[in-house]
Amino acid sequence: MGKLIVTEFVTLDGVAQAPGGPDEDRDGGFPHGGWQLALPDEGSGSAVFEQAAGMDALLLGRKTYDIFAAYWPKASAEMPFTGLLNGVPKYVASRTLTEPLAWEGSTVIAGDLAEGVAEVKDRHDRVHVIGSLDLLQSLLRLGLVDQLNLWLYPVVLGTGKRVFAAGAVPAALRLTESVTHPNGALQLTYEPAGTPTYANAAG
Repeated sequence: MGKLIVTEFVTLDGVAQAPGGPDEDRDGGFPHGGWQLALPDEGSGSAVFEQAAGMDALLLGRKTYDIFAAYWPKASAEMPFTGLLNGVPKYVASRTLTEPLAWEGSTVIAGDLAEGVAEVKDRHDRVHVIGSLDLLQSLLRLGLVDQLNLWLYPVVLGTGKRVFAAGAVPAALRLTESVTHPNGALQLTYEPAGTPTYANAAG
């Protein structure tokens, strides 16, 4: 079975909503869209692509899928992500979308999420999830995430959707990689490590 790998751009206070543009996701009246793009760095941009380059399938939630499907089929071929995202099989978890979809190579996962994702992981070696915060909450609750790539930026926003939202299942994570980039971003890679353990400071 393949691995499910999640990549998120996140602030110091855990917000990962709409990093790529003002109108990317205004749910809840979110006023900070585009916060990550204001912190450019060529080195970290290359590293983001290197992390993604090994994907052989892409899994997205409905909102992120709509954003990607409206942009990447028409994006410049000179951009490294264009060929990658347009070329791999794409899966979208949605109860409202129906096939065929306009973005070539797309398939809808409309039934049970755990069963659908398991089938996708059986067919592919490295299934990537980008953004898709609502979907991520379900994937975390179901214990389906095998690797979590967090790009932590020196920004505090105070409001917005978070990677670990209210109701997140307690879990321990193991840090497998840590890289600091010139723009202050931390590239952190985690894998599941079971459940948290607890101690008593009073002995």
